[in-house]
Amino acid sequence: MKTITWQLEGHVATVWLNSGENRFNNDFLQKFLEVLDEIEESTDARTLIVTSSHEKIFSNGIDLDWLSPYVLAGDTETAKGFFYKLNALFARLVSYPLVTIAAISGHAFAGGAILACAFDFRLMRSDRGFFCFPEVDLNIPFLPGMIALLRSAIPRHKLDEMYYGGLRLTAKECQAHHIITKACPREELMSEALAFAGTFNKERKTIKEMKRRYNSHILHALEVTDVPYIEEGRLN
Repeated sequence: MKTITWQLEGHVATVWLNSGENRFNNDFLQKFLEVLDEIEESTDARTLIVTSSHEKIFSNGIDLDWLSPYVLAGDTETAKGFFYKLNALFARLVSYPLVTIAAISGHAFAGGAILACAFDFRLMRSDRGFFCFPEVDLNIPFLPGMIALLRSAIPRHKLDEMYYGGLRLTAKECQAHHIITKACPREELMSEALAFAGTFNKERKTIKEMKRRYNSHILHALEVTDVPYIEEGRLN
């Protein structure tokens, strides 16, 4: 099975993450970026849905089993390259010329939850899965660009509990705090996402410029503020 696949229905492109727990490593990030390019360049899609084929997990974030050996070996170039590529994916999503929707089909932990925050809208499976950031218990502070993404999607009062306390939220709790648009059973998630996506059929040029202005602070954090942290290895 391919790491990432996609299909087009009308003006809606749906991307399926097929890499098990969909943990981030260089290959996964590169493929994700290539698929986004392919959809933009080869279709007239106006809306993008991203979901997971895993029965329980949307994404569990950074692939530490892949990254840790490079860090322990002192391979700073590989580590830096990875974080630049991760930021490139986040930046691509927040400036993508399509309205984007994350259909969160299970657990969204750590980087997986940050990824979900890079979308314009989120729907989430209501019968299984938590949305959380456990980094505080792993002694891993977020990069400023990641924090900017979280602030764009999560109300401050609830983000403080999640950021400093590692609080886990269910889909219904996410809906109550307006982190997601809707919580729905697994069997209804994609039909709800497609119906919601169908309400957006906007000009790409307009959406791109609106996002460039609306998310300028996020892009600055990802592309400028994060650089010294990555270059100096201040990642924990």
